[in-house]
Amino acid sequence: MASLGAYLRLFGAGGTLVRNDALLPRELDAFYSPVVRVAANTLRIFATRRSGRPGERLARSLEGLGPVAIKLGQLLSTRGDIFGRQFAEDMGHLKDRLPPFPMAEARALIAQELGRPVDEVFASLSDPVAAASLAQAHDATLQDGRRVAVKVLRPGIDRRVAADSAVLALAARLIERLAPPLRRLEPLKFAETVIRATELELDLRLEAAGADELAEVMARDGYMSAPKVLWEGVGKRVLTMEWAEGLPLSDEAALVQPDLDRKALADNLTRAFLAQALDHGVFHADLHEGNLFAAAPAKLTAVDFGIVGRLGPVERRYLAEILWGFLQRDYPRVAQVHFDAGYVPRHHSVAAFAQALRAVGEPVFGQKANAVAMSRVLTQLFEITALYDMHLRPELVLLQKTMMTVEGVARRIDPRHDIWAASEPVVRRWIARELSPVSRVKQFAADAETALRNIARLAEPKPVTVVEAERGARLLWFALGAAVAGAAFLAGMWLS
Repeated sequence: MASLGAYLRLFGAGGTLVRNDALLPRELDAFYSPVVRVAANTLRIFATRRSGRPGERLARSLEGLGPVAIKLGQLLSTRGDIFGRQFAEDMGHLKDRLPPFPMAEARALIAQELGRPVDEVFASLSDPVAAASLAQAHDATLQDGRRVAVKVLRPGIDRRVAADSAVLALAARLIERLAPPLRRLEPLKFAETVIRATELELDLRLEAAGADELAEVMARDGYMSAPKVLWEGVGKRVLTMEWAEGLPLSDEAALVQPDLDRKALADNLTRAFLAQALDHGVFHADLHEGNLFAAAPAKLTAVDFGIVGRLGPVERRYLAEILWGFLQRDYPRVAQVHFDAGYVPRHHSVAAFAQALRAVGEPVFGQKANAVAMSRVLTQLFEITALYDMHLRPELVLLQKTMMTVEGVARRIDPRHDIWAASEPVVRRWIARELSPVSRVKQFAADAETALRNIARLAEPKPVTVVEAERGARLLWFALGAAVAGAAFLAGMWLS
């Protein structure tokens, strides 16, 4: 049960949005129903800070509401194609240009975490060069002359995140109770996923481990890289890494660097994310402009590994097959995969769902980004998911959120970015490797081995009757025969 404090903070958050005319902004009056318009006009009586554009007013509100709200603003700021370029720019400072905390506090935290005076570890330590919702970054030099970035958590941020999390969980419960049509979006499970991801960001030792793991993954493909972790400069609230090459994409100068290939840079971003998710099942789940550095001609370096997403083999397979189906414009196959994965309830028609997917896919397939109205596409997708009773999948929340962010950033890098063309090489590689006849033979053999182990395990702990022994023998021969027959069939297909 939510505490009184959570109710008061939720009420206060609503009040902040109302005061800034950011809850039902006046600029959108034409889109409101008569009932909503009356409510908006009533709330506007209490709007005492009406100055600025809608994006500026919303950014101002979210900045005062805490780290979880700021992360929502960071996501919105990447989608100028949906919410408008001016809106996205007005929200942009939430990525890495928030007010920093005092330098004296930062130095004290670093010394406490590393167990040594700051001057013993660093030859120099600058004032904050970037400040986000949970931490700020400093430019520093080690005693051996190497340039590094030092990330320091904000003092007391754990208490603020705990308070924000309670409010988010309360809001999710109220939505489930008061808005039945939105229950399919699983607001409570969504909130739990966001809260858990944010809690993990509060231990920079975990972020260092994530950065180290993803650096190894990224090095295998070369689409993106990660700075090296300096483990001697890592503590629960402090993280030290090599300095990232290039300029942050949140800096307008980043995209006008000499010899920068914007098309290749956007392609590398899309392919880096897909390669991480599909090939390795682990991906950087916070790829907004403030966390990406660009250098000519098309080098991308990621920082801030506080949120790491993971996909199991089954989810990776479904994702790859859905993407491949869209690339091949094979809508019946895409529809069938949705049913196989349990994303669409079985009582619906696969053929009818394929028809709905075709209505979404055909108008945008092969189109350049600047020719596609993403707001209309997303509206249509939302309508289709409602029509087919599709629920939000908590295990895919970080994946979907990151896909949305990556597409938005890629579109900003290259307004003509074709996400399908960029995705094709990575998806084709996965399909060729994982769904080839040889891979199927290996999977079939592995399944047979698992079956045999299960049969053996059942036989070990207790004596069996003659009937049970005969049944086990039949199962054993069936598994062996099926494995041999399946391997022979698939090998024959491969050789032919």
